[in-house]
Amino acid sequence: MKLTHIVIALLVSAFLYLLVFERDRLTGFAAGPTENPAAGQADTTDKTGAESAQPDKKTVSVVALRSSAKSTQSAVVLRGRTQAARQVSVMAETSGKVISEPLRKGAKIMAQQVLCQLDPGTRPASLAQAKAQLIGAKAMLPEAKARIASAKAQLAGAEATLAEAKINENAARRLKEGGFASQTRLAATTAALQRALSGIEAANAAQQSAKAAQQLASANIEAANAAVVSIEKDIDNLTIRAPFAGLLETDTAELGALLQPGAPCATIIQLDPIKLVGFAPETQIDKLSIGMSAGARLATGREVTGQVTFLSRSADPSTRTFRVEIEIPNKNLGIRDGQSIEIAILTPGTLAHLLPKSSLTLDNDGQLGVRFVTENNIVDFAPVNIIRDSRKGVWVAGLPDTINVITAGHEYVVKGVKVDATYREVLP
Repeated sequence: MKLTHIVIALLVSAFLYLLVFERDRLTGFAAGPTENPAAGQADTTDKTGAESAQPDKKTVSVVALRSSAKSTQSAVVLRGRTQAARQVSVMAETSGKVISEPLRKGAKIMAQQVLCQLDPGTRPASLAQAKAQLIGAKAMLPEAKARIASAKAQLAGAEATLAEAKINENAARRLKEGGFASQTRLAATTAALQRALSGIEAANAAQQSAKAAQQLASANIEAANAAVVSIEKDIDNLTIRAPFAGLLETDTAELGALLQPGAPCATIIQLDPIKLVGFAPETQIDKLSIGMSAGARLATGREVTGQVTFLSRSADPSTRTFRVEIEIPNKNLGIRDGQSIEIAILTPGTLAHLLPKSSLTLDNDGQLGVRFVTENNIVDFAPVNIIRDSRKGVWVAGLPDTINVITAGHEYVVKGVKVDATYREVLP
């Protein structure tokens, strides 16, 4: 039984060998000898001629696209949201009861328009008192200046008396030494000299006191003036105004409400112009610069255009993306704050090829590129950089200006293989 199995296996192996490697001879043997040798020779000649006209069986048929590089603009596409140019919550800076009628949210507000008016209370009386104190303090200043002048005169008189006393004392001392004056006279002149010195000290003290009085009067004037300015500023804070033109996002404070410092009066937003805020990844931020043209499509389908006005220099720590701002006009206030948008920022034009997406492939190293046909019908590989997608295909850079890219059959050939290429000029 085992011998029979071995014989059958050998017969099957021989048949497979003839079928695969000696197929032509096996077919000729099955067909038998030809009846007309001449005709057979003619047929052989015709067959040989036909085979010579056919391509080599080792070549692979592929379809290639004759592609020429074209200038195309690429765009960095971002997703983001709209944001008001300015938004502020106007706060009270002093306490008081609201005495103005409230304005309702959605109302258009002009710059410096009154939003909330507070009750002044006793502030006018306090202001009048402060002004009176200021007048009194100013009245004290001339008197202090007069005291300084009097003290200066007193000092001058004391200095003259001192000079006279010194002369008398010196003369009495010399006369006493010559025996022409008595001890009593010398003692009297010495006492006069001491009184003159005391007068100098008293005059100096009076002058210092007068200067201190003048400084006090000046300080009182400054304090009274500061009190007046403070009360006037507090009275000005009773009128809460809009810092810029915009829309009320909230109602203003209700009539009769008591506002304390820091309490909100209203929230105002400015929507013209409006900002489009997107976030660019690290790989694309270097392609952008301030002043580039940009377009955006809102979730409603509306399309707007503007220019890049800000590029962040600091990445968001959680997403590692960079903030990009675009400013656009919004005269009719049709664009609201916080709407979702898709932003496309145009970058400078580059030379690129428009190829079918199916023509892209990977080499043995996993690098993305295309296989193309050289002038000798030999397959080669070239890496590419994808610029952007389009409806017709994908724009790629990194290739020569003209190239024959294999669009069909590229998965069955490798670099260095000879092919039989059929060319076309445009994408299917």
